[in-house]
Amino acid sequence: MDNLNALFAKVREEFPALTQKVHGKPLSYLDSGATTLKPKAVIDRITQFYSFETSNVHRGAHYLGDVATQGFEGARHTVAHFLNAKTSDEIIFVRGTTEGMNLIAQTLGLTTLKAGDEILITEMEHHANIVPWQMIAEVKGATVVAAGTLDNGELDVEDFKKKLNSKTKIVSFTACSNVLGTNNDMKLLTKLAHEVGAKVVIDGAQIVSQAPVDVQAIDCDFFVFSAHKIFGPFGFGVVYGKKEILEQLPPYQGGGSMISKVTIAKTTYNDVPFRFEAGTPHVEGAVGLHAAIDFTKRIGLDKIHQYEMQLLKSATEKLSAIPDIKIIGTAANKGPILSFNLKGAHHSDVGQILDREGVAVRAGHHCCQPLMARFGVPGTVRASFSVYNNEDDINALVKAVAKAREMLL
Repeated sequence: MDNLNALFAKVREEFPALTQKVHGKPLSYLDSGATTLKPKAVIDRITQFYSFETSNVHRGAHYLGDVATQGFEGARHTVAHFLNAKTSDEIIFVRGTTEGMNLIAQTLGLTTLKAGDEILITEMEHHANIVPWQMIAEVKGATVVAAGTLDNGELDVEDFKKKLNSKTKIVSFTACSNVLGTNNDMKLLTKLAHEVGAKVVIDGAQIVSQAPVDVQAIDCDFFVFSAHKIFGPFGFGVVYGKKEILEQLPPYQGGGSMISKVTIAKTTYNDVPFRFEAGTPHVEGAVGLHAAIDFTKRIGLDKIHQYEMQLLKSATEKLSAIPDIKIIGTAANKGPILSFNLKGAHHSDVGQILDREGVAVRAGHHCCQPLMARFGVPGTVRASFSVYNNEDDINALVKAVAKAREMLL
């Protein structure tokens, strides 16, 4: 354990943001569920691109165009390997998980759904995995159905099974709840969905920075994540889709790059994945994500998971010892996310007091209003941990929560 702590003490030094103070206090950044801080390797790679490699990709008849294209497509190959996709043709670059979900809803949903069909999600979904399905369901006359959540924050698998039927055409669920931290069994849920002939979409935003993902072993049809959740830049994300399915889907947007031939009368579309990537791409996002994946591989996702679980265990035990604290989400298999409330206090008030103590958390409904309704709360305080956190951060959190209790109760 000492070796692990020593390793991540070195990792912490790679994050410039942690050298600053907030309100005169050392920054304890516990909001990685919202976005991860960026290591110097990612910052430097993006700076390198803007300083010396700026060019548009794919058709530039000059050196910088070649360099930019190699960086962009090299990132696609790296992402394919990272997810264990069969081919890089199965990797589509988008602006993030939200756009990825909308892309799938407006292509798969458009071509798959008909009146009376059902889309099965869960109560623990982020709004990005609810609203796009509601929008396409309204257009197609389909219905969105949600599997329940148990009191400890685990998915009610029996309810999930009951709600699967011949009308279920799409199943879309989160790999890891951004509120509860619950890790869902991706293989099991995918298998159950495929047994009724449904296509499977997985929101992987919270899982990619904490555990290896093998889309072939899971056998999901789609998997989506955002670069900024795994130490990469904002405004960039990935849709993995099985090639044989992608080839049957219409484009999501029209414009440059996604075409093969354009006449005034008719357009023929490019091969996958390019038919889904209209317009000038976010090249620095791609090279930044490449650097971020290299960063996680250098440390090792197995070590990252072990360390983050150590932090979660410590934080859970210390926070639970404070009177009037209620932790929401106590599943046995959790990611490094800890949601809680101080009984009798509003989550926003707690969050503001923590901020004054230099502790950065998130307070609110976390874009999961149906889940908040399930647990009968308007919101929670959420602390989420990553590779740059340590016991000092946890102690700062516990001390600040204790202070909030004194002030508010």
